[in-house]
Amino acid sequence: MTSSSKKNIRNLSLVDLQEYLLSIGQKSFRAKQIYEWLWKKNAQSFLEMSNLPANFRELLTTEFYIDHIELSDKQISKDGTVKCAFSIGESQVIEGVLIPTKSRSTACISSQVGCSLSCAFCATGRLKLLRNLSAGEIVDQVVYLNEESLKNHGRALSNIVYMGMGEPLLNYKNVLKSTELLCSEEGLGISPRRITVSTAGIAKMIKKLGDDQVKFNLALSLHAANDSKRDKLMEINESNNLAELSEALTYFYEKTNSRITFEYIIFKDFNDQPEDAFELAAFAKCVPCKINIIEYNPIDDGIFQQASIDKVNAFASILESKNMIVNIRRSRGKDIDAACGQLANKNKTAAIEGRILK
Repeated sequence: MTSSSKKNIRNLSLVDLQEYLLSIGQKSFRAKQIYEWLWKKNAQSFLEMSNLPANFRELLTTEFYIDHIELSDKQISKDGTVKCAFSIGESQVIEGVLIPTKSRSTACISSQVGCSLSCAFCATGRLKLLRNLSAGEIVDQVVYLNEESLKNHGRALSNIVYMGMGEPLLNYKNVLKSTELLCSEEGLGISPRRITVSTAGIAKMIKKLGDDQVKFNLALSLHAANDSKRDKLMEINESNNLAELSEALTYFYEKTNSRITFEYIIFKDFNDQPEDAFELAAFAKCVPCKINIIEYNPIDDGIFQQASIDKVNAFASILESKNMIVNIRRSRGKDIDAACGQLANKNKTAAIEGRILK
């Protein structure tokens, strides 16, 4: 059997795998053994699965392949942030980032190779979308970054954010499968409340998240609370305007009872004025929420600049006066281009958006 005709075993559910084993005369309990090797032990070949009979491992090797990723480069920032480039075959590279603080270790992971949304402030927006990542390729990033955290900080990951390369809701099936695997007993056993999926704002898919009653957190990359300004930042707003997003978020909250996070990158002389803060406060009242004000990190084109600290603090004070929960996030990993929006800036073949929340 040629490699191209083999099936990706990590595309099978546990039930699918049990049914396959029964069809070839194997005991169904072997499925849980294989699943543990695939998702908890991160096996990269069937030969590693030492509690399976040798002839059975050879059969699996003939019928299936494992779509594992491989580390191709790693950079460590002076603030401890670790940026990892992963090879996923076909000369394609994605990146994941480990962001450690005194109390937390957060993995920022990618869901697509490239991105189709062309947001004006984001280096990844300069890239074209090549393909979706499989659930296995998404989970592998988490497994590797978890090992990195254990090795360097003596603790497992505390949080996972889908804020790297790509739009997670445009890879809906694989993103949801990856969260299920991460939270399962066969995977890392992570609480879904420790996982945040960030979207640029696709109204119908936000509603689908509500219909599916997902347990993870949802974040919306907002960045402007009027359509005119948001149109200039994010092309997707032309087809998913603020009124539609407000309706979708309300629907999502009614279905899940989960508070929304609004991400707001603040740009000098563009969206940092008092009237912008008042507009944001008014829009954010559509659902229970918190607001993360994120420091902007300029990319090569120089279209936008970083707002001053005084403007950021004044902006936050206005929101707080409107009884909003507000966090100001300072970027980390700037010296290795691992901060918000930078990761495609110097290596466009190994780029992720990396909206790092710290």
